[in-house]
Parts: sequence; structure tokens; C-alpha cells
Amino acid sequence: MGLTAPKTACVLAVDAGNSKTDVAVVTAAGEVLATARGGGFRPPAVGVRAALDALADPVARAFAEAGVESVAHVSACLANADLPVEEELLADRLRARGWGASVEVRNDTFAILRAGVAEPRGVAVVCGAGINCVGMRPDGRTARFPALGRISGDWGGGWGLAEEALWLAARAEDGRGAPTALSRTLPAHFGLPTVYALVEALHLGRIAQERRHELAPVLFATAAGGDALAGSVVARLAEEVTVMATVALTRLDLLGERTPVLLGGGVLAAGHPQLNGAVRDLLASRAPRAEVRVVTASPVLGAALLGLDRLGAGIEAGERARGHWEKAPR
Repeated sequence: MGLTAPKTACVLAVDAGNSKTDVAVVTAAGEVLATARGGGFRPPAVGVRAALDALADPVARAFAEAGVESVAHVSACLANADLPVEEELLADRLRARGWGASVEVRNDTFAILRAGVAEPRGVAVVCGAGINCVGMRPDGRTARFPALGRISGDWGGGWGLAEEALWLAARAEDGRGAPTALSRTLPAHFGLPTVYALVEALHLGRIAQERRHELAPVLFATAAGGDALAGSVVARLAEEVTVMATVALTRLDLLGERTPVLLGGGVLAAGHPQLNGAVRDLLASRAPRAEVRVVTASPVLGAALLGLDRLGAGIEAGERARGHWEKAPR
């Protein structure tokens, strides 16, 4: 194995998203002993017990490969752990599984943030199916939002973009709204002639509701082609990303310091020039000391680094763990 750190001094790192789960067993020296992948983690859909039962499979495989039965610390970054009370509930349930002597649960956005920084300091805005933002300082202070959708003041993400694009396209087609190329490009993506036909297909289930996320890239392509209304949606998302990042920086007293602001999730990591360029321009004006970059590192690395932070591992251990995922095929 190379390093000789005791196997008992290990971290179980968990990054559990809606569609997939990655786990890893990492020694306190940063050596990755085992990794495994499982399905999505969706307690709201299947219940907490069933979600944790599904998580148990990749954990068992990773433990077997690493030759351990438990670890010193479980660092779990979980989707759908949006509120502190939910994190506490899930941490209690994970403790009952006996996988580690201590357990810490965080929202999965923290994994993306920690994966993108050398120390636990910075702000991350993640835009995938939804949108979220978190920030942290080395002293343990954090900033976060509930990220529960419109009821908690949030807008954005692939789902929100698709909904807005459909709204504009439908109104353009029937005369209630201004003309937009979206009334042509959205139905064309599914091989349909009109927005009405697309709405009918979605309503009647001929096109699965989960396929609505496919419309977000169509929106960006339409905006890049010069469509004003599509461009206005992209501009609105850039504003939302900027506001979340700026508020998090302000809450953590980091607005006046050089601080990483990381962009992650499928929408922001896709590198749409119009969106990411607008975010950079807005942040340059409102948070000029922010260092904006896109996160490409694996989120499970972030969960592992948070665990190593908890164990008091040094910078060398973190860099050793980072090196594993940088070398691993994506």
C-alpha cells in the first residue's frame, strides 16, 4: 500500500448526489485505500432509511477493498441535506450504522467548495438541477442558504431555466408575449413542430418530465445566437449567481479579502461563455477581490478533505489525496 498509517485512522468520504454516490476510504496521511460508486441519494423520494440502505452498498464495497470494518471519521456531503436540522437527523442515522467513531454531515455543496480550495476558505455557487451557495472560513464559520426553491427565495438551476424558457416560448407562440426564437428551438429539440405540441407532450407524459432539463442547453444556444429574450434569462441567472456569492462573502467578512469564488454544477461547469463571462464581470464590479474559477475536481475529494480537516491532517495529506483524484480517469 506504500504508506503505513493505521487503517483505523481513516476517513470514510461520501459525496451523495441525486443521481450518483461516490465513497472513498482515505488514511489520515491522505492515501486513498478504496473507492466505490452507487446510485442516487434521495431521501425525500424514498425515505431516509431506504436512502441509507442504498448508501450501505458502496460503503460495504469500499470497506472490503480497504480491509477495514469502520473508520475514525465519516465525512458525508449529502444532497437534500438542505437545512441544519436535516444534517443533524442524517448524522444521527449514520452514527447508528456504526461506520465511524464520529460523523459529520454537510450539504453536498460544501464538497464542491472544499474540493476547489487548498484550505477551507472561500465561497462556492453550484448550479445544477437547482442552485445553491455556501461559504466557509478556517475558523469554522459558514454561510449558506436554504436552497429550497422559490419558497426560500431561490431561482435558477437547470430546472428553473427550462421552466422560464418554456414560459417565454409559449407566450411568444400564442401572442401573449414578445417574439423569441425559443418558440422554435425548444420544440425542435424533441422533433416537434410547435410549443403547443411540446407542452401537450410534457403534460400527457409522452415526454418524461425529467427530460425538461435538456432544454437548458437549448436556452444557452439560443441566447448565444442573439435572441434577446433567451439572453435575458441568462443575464438573470448571472445576476442570481453574483448576488448569492456577494452575500456569502459579506456574511463571512471576506468581501474585502482575496477569496476564491468557485463555480460548480452542470450549468456553471459547462462553461457557457455568455453566462460565466457575465458572472465574472458582475463580480469584478461588486466583489473585486474575488478570485473566480470553475471547479472541475471530483466532489468526493472535497468530502475527503473535510474529513482530513476534522482529523487535523496536514497540508501534505490533503495534497496526497488531491493527487489521487487528479490522476484518476474522469
